[in-house]
Amino acid sequence: MKSKLSRTLPASLVGALLVGLAADAATPGTISAQERQLGTITFPNSGSRQAQKPFIEGVLLLHSFEFEDAAEAFRRAQEIDPTFALAYWGEAMSYNHPLWREVDKDAALRVLNRYAPSPDQRIARAPTPREKDYLRALHALYGEGTKTQRDRAYMAEMYRMVNTYPNDLEARAFYALSILGSTDGERDFATYMRAAAAAQPVFDKNPDHPGAAHYLIHSFDDPIHAPLGLEAARAYSEIAPGAAHAQHMTSHIFVALGMWDDVIAANIRARDVQNAQLEARGRPVNVCGHYTSWLHYGWLMRGDAADAERGMAECHQRVMSDDVTDSDVGYFVNMRARQVLDTQDWDAPRRFTADVDRPGYDFVDAYAALMRDDRATADAAMDRLRASELANEHPRGVIMQKELEALMAMKNGEGDRAVTLLREAAEIEEGLPFEFGPPASLKPPHEMLGEVALELGRHDMAVSAFQKALDFTPQRTTSLRGLALAARAGGRTAIATAAEAQLDAIRSGGTGY
Repeated sequence: MKSKLSRTLPASLVGALLVGLAADAATPGTISAQERQLGTITFPNSGSRQAQKPFIEGVLLLHSFEFEDAAEAFRRAQEIDPTFALAYWGEAMSYNHPLWREVDKDAALRVLNRYAPSPDQRIARAPTPREKDYLRALHALYGEGTKTQRDRAYMAEMYRMVNTYPNDLEARAFYALSILGSTDGERDFATYMRAAAAAQPVFDKNPDHPGAAHYLIHSFDDPIHAPLGLEAARAYSEIAPGAAHAQHMTSHIFVALGMWDDVIAANIRARDVQNAQLEARGRPVNVCGHYTSWLHYGWLMRGDAADAERGMAECHQRVMSDDVTDSDVGYFVNMRARQVLDTQDWDAPRRFTADVDRPGYDFVDAYAALMRDDRATADAAMDRLRASELANEHPRGVIMQKELEALMAMKNGEGDRAVTLLREAAEIEEGLPFEFGPPASLKPPHEMLGEVALELGRHDMAVSAFQKALDFTPQRTTSLRGLALAARAGGRTAIATAAEAQLDAIRSGGTGY
């Protein structure tokens, strides 16, 4: 086992949990096996020895965004030691999900109020200057102002802590996360590189730190920077095999690099870990979730038609059940869209139908109906899409409408109009913040422009469009196939041969990394 504590300190001053090991609260100085493996940190604090194990577990779970479990761990630490300041800090931290654009300020304040009823009283009660500073940072995060103002005030507090306590790796790790959270979930490359610069020293000093690996992955999960995150992605899976989100997060890098075998393996692990935990809680397993959605996309990209169809059918069955959630529906819409568009199975919408009011659902119904020359169904779906407030206000809704209008123009023999509409859609796409993962536009507009140009015999235009699509989504097999066809038809043999070789490598499990 590669993880080791670098030194021994009194239990009242240090909390550390090895990968696969935990401090045994019953026997001072001993180590006992722990079922859930989450990583390694050292976090000095003034809590009792008996409260260290749940406290450190909570911090590790925070770093892997296992927020519900983290809150439970911190509450266990509070029950053992009701005076433990950082146990309340940790539970309050579990209600801020900066990269998911979620925060429950009221819940966090209820936790802090259990420790002491006002910021001043909490500061006074905390036993050490460093713990007082952790609470001050929370007061900024859950204080006055808009969410963006509070996020930036919290980042400033964490920066102050990094400078005040330069050897505190936890302060530095949470500072890296605060930088990522300062954009309210929108990617800004300069900001994300700052976050990487904050997280990298933590990873260098403690290669088993789950937060350092996690935040490096988030910093680098785009096609340009993803190679820089590959080391962290490979490490994170082994650091925290007991955290479903940790297993999934590795695939952020793998998707950005088009490493489909790794995307599939990572999300199978994530799905299985998550579902084991759900079953242990008496909850239904997740077949329409984040991990299964990315798994489904990986199957489609690798050409595993039977697996993709099975995953889609399981999600459809959940959506048709009585216990369906809004989240289930959202993932169903995205999975259904990819099942239809990436396999060109224009009859699939009629197999996977449900009573769903979402722009993406109507977009796919209209698109598939047009490809079947079913104008009545297409017109009805397009009318629903045009009537959707969300589809008219959100740029990706506008992209959907332009794509359908372009497809309609092609059906009417208006090729030039179709090209114009798709160039407009592609321009909108290029102006949007980058979103990690499977394509945020259900049908990437550059890819569709390439398909239309290929159909019109404009091979150079098609090659350029497919190449641009692959800049956004490397190794996307739908775009690679289009590029190979367009380049071969246009006599650009070298480009065609390279695209065909990439497709062969994907089919054989090659990644290039």
